[in-house]
Amino acid sequence: MHTVELGLDTFGDITIGEDGQRVSDAQTIRDIVDQAVLADQVGLSFFGVGEHHRHEFAVSSPELVLAAAAARTERIHLGTAVTVLSSDDPVRVYERFATLDALSRGRAEVILGRGSFIESFPLFGYDLSDYEVLFEEKLDLFSQLMAEKPVTWQGTTRASLTDADVFPKTESGITAWVGVGGSPESVVRTARYGYGLMLAIIGGSAERFRPYVDLYHRSLDSFGRDRMPVGVHSPGHIADTDAQAWEELYPAMEANRNAIGAERGWPPYSRLQFQHDVGPEGAIYAGSPETVARKIAATVATLGADRFDLKYANGTLSHGKMLRSIELYGTKVLPLVHDLLASA
Repeated sequence: MHTVELGLDTFGDITIGEDGQRVSDAQTIRDIVDQAVLADQVGLSFFGVGEHHRHEFAVSSPELVLAAAAARTERIHLGTAVTVLSSDDPVRVYERFATLDALSRGRAEVILGRGSFIESFPLFGYDLSDYEVLFEEKLDLFSQLMAEKPVTWQGTTRASLTDADVFPKTESGITAWVGVGGSPESVVRTARYGYGLMLAIIGGSAERFRPYVDLYHRSLDSFGRDRMPVGVHSPGHIADTDAQAWEELYPAMEANRNAIGAERGWPPYSRLQFQHDVGPEGAIYAGSPETVARKIAATVATLGADRFDLKYANGTLSHGKMLRSIELYGTKVLPLVHDLLASA
């Protein structure tokens, strides 16, 4: 029987309250901690917070939010979705996550990525023309730091290190993944460093990502690596019925996608596109617990995934609706997915 962990991700989307008013950045961050507490209470395995540096999202320092969540949770693993390693310093990333790991008693995970948003690059003084080399060099250094031994390293993107020791040390290491959007080169690189593969499936069917999973497993073998987990990150929302979930999600997602899409030259997001996306061939997992569970189970079976992380925060969706979605995800969807996989 194939088993799978279910987790949650949020980018800290700025929400609209039940009174119709924009919620402050500060309250959004406090709400995220409450959402993490509920995720822990309903038995979910992972809670991830993304890093962004733009007005639609409240969280620019996810590790601080996760540290607050660590103090109020007992079991759930806590991590990023993702840490933009390219515009950060690998030494500081390691130090922050080692600290989070101590505070959470070994529950810290880091998902490293290049970032699909580019605001952090000029903000921190990086040239976008160095996009590839920044990630490659910094991932190399971070991987050496993960061994928790003195490091000697030289590159072009930061100061060299000579026999540098970095603290604090962890008690049992940090779990690390790389977030990948669909580049074969990124899949092979993830295998080369021996990290878990987190597939960001935000468009199209899960089946089209099966070649990347196969490539990942072949690459792990060719590099002499042990089997590592495969995860999926996709957006969604759960309510008591399909109709309710779709009516709650569509306006929030439409506003968010159109705001970002206007900068990127995307066509307007339509209800017709939304209906396709929530269907069997789309990448939005929205509906009743039964509908969402069937779609997650199908994705897990297709890809052989070890974890599925639902991006439950989508645009202006209210805190109350997100809490209900989290509750249903843990109490209804989680056992249904396990039952469906057990009977497959």
